[in-house]
Amino acid sequence: MINDMTKGEPLKLIFWFSVPLLIGNIFQQLYNIADIVIVGRTLGTNALAAVGAISPIFFFLTFVLVGMTNGFAVVTGQRFGAQDETGVRRSVTISTILSTIFTLAFTLSLTFFMDKFLYWMNVPKEIYKDAYSYIMIVVAGLLVVTLYNLLASVIRALGDSKTPLYFLIFASILNIFLALLFILKFNMGVPGSAIAVVISQLVAALLCVVYVKLKFPILHLKKSDWKFSLNQEDKNFIMEHLNVGLPMALQFSIIGIGILVIQSVCNSFGPDIIAAMTAALRIEQIATMPMMSFGVAIAAYVAQNYGANKFGRIHDGVKKSSIICLLISIGMGIIMHAWGYDLVAIFLGYGEHHILELAKSYLMISALFYFFLGQIFIHRNALQGMSEAVIPLWASIVELVMRCAIAIFFADKWGYYSVFYAGPAAWVTGASIVGFGYYMNLFKIAKKAQNTVRENRKVTV
Repeated sequence: MINDMTKGEPLKLIFWFSVPLLIGNIFQQLYNIADIVIVGRTLGTNALAAVGAISPIFFFLTFVLVGMTNGFAVVTGQRFGAQDETGVRRSVTISTILSTIFTLAFTLSLTFFMDKFLYWMNVPKEIYKDAYSYIMIVVAGLLVVTLYNLLASVIRALGDSKTPLYFLIFASILNIFLALLFILKFNMGVPGSAIAVVISQLVAALLCVVYVKLKFPILHLKKSDWKFSLNQEDKNFIMEHLNVGLPMALQFSIIGIGILVIQSVCNSFGPDIIAAMTAALRIEQIATMPMMSFGVAIAAYVAQNYGANKFGRIHDGVKKSSIICLLISIGMGIIMHAWGYDLVAIFLGYGEHHILELAKSYLMISALFYFFLGQIFIHRNALQGMSEAVIPLWASIVELVMRCAIAIFFADKWGYYSVFYAGPAAWVTGASIVGFGYYMNLFKIAKKAQNTVRENRKVTV
């Protein structure tokens, strides 16, 4: 169902838009969490470490594709806010073509260089074979991941956040069933889990295709929507997508690179630390999902209101969402401190006491800084909804530098605690930059709007 977010109470719109996103994000994580739990419980610590060692690569790939498709969908949302149906359809065709080209290039590059990549990441020899098999199966299915994320982004850009959720829930349940089938019944080991992920994503993508065909007349593409003469108007429209999509992809890739560097340092401490961080990060991802969902909702909300030139509504929605994220961060921090040990035990059971204590230590530290991560989600997505990609990009670069500096240069002095503090240090820095950038950008827009009003008054007089 199409949802016009340029009318009505901002917080109410954002909240109800974000709830399906939250549930969807949780089920999205079930793809990986199901792998971790099933692999850890059935195949042992080394198998868990194998999946954990290359999970940042999986997240990196997903981050890049999500950033790119969400960026393209910002333009779609702006066209919808401006009530330009032809522009909406043309945006979808451009997004599809560009996403396919970039994904194919990405897939070929990773296929040739994955072996060297895993060597650079310090993947231990005893888990290398399983790690390589898992990630190469995921790489082979990247087009499927792109298709789902592109369709889900377009559907959300038109205000429907519920339907992608339903498909994701079904696909997540299917993933769990297939992983258990391939590992327990067919004895396929770690590769069986990766195959389950790809098949489940394919099903989710196909369901989106069918739904768009049946329920979204505005997205019924015509032959003319696929024709490009490469005149100046077409070139400008393509560049409009690239100017938002590529910086967002780059920004997300920088975040992913930071995680890869952290994982590389983590891998050097051996399978126990890898297993502990693998479990702890899955818990943290679930804990921060509410704030992330508000961020995605803000992007759609801001994009539509930006297209409709309703700048006062933008600030009202962002301010209220920031307060909600503060409350969420406090609540999640309390939960992590009270039940962090028990939550981690879900992945390994209570027998691995040393690993559980390591994971709990990480959660105790990072939970203190969830507020800053929440503000990154809100202000970064608000900037992107206004087609401002440079400030979030610079914030991501500074986050990367901070994350890597703490993890690498303090590894000898702090040991694995350097990994524990790297993320929080990056969050504080990134939140400061995007927060300042958001208010600076909003001030510029307001000033421009005032000047436009003055000019119109002069013309009238």
